[in-house]
Amino acid sequence: MIRDMAEAWINAIVGLGVSLALVALLRAVGLWDAPAAVVAGAFFAASVARSYALRRVFRAWERRNAR
Repeated sequence: MIRDMAEAWINAIVGLGVSLALVALLRAVGLWDAPAAVVAGAFFAASVARSYALRRVFRAWERRNAR
């Protein structure tokens, strides 16, 4: 349960960082004023990639500690 809570908090904190970085990137390349579907798609893709990567990290951590 502690690991689940840690994963949730880390996911939220990393998500905030990814969102801030994505906003800066979209503004830098001039896509911030793109259609809403483009901006939403970028955030959706970043969210899925972040969640998947963190899930893999935590599963590997659990397997390593289960030995």
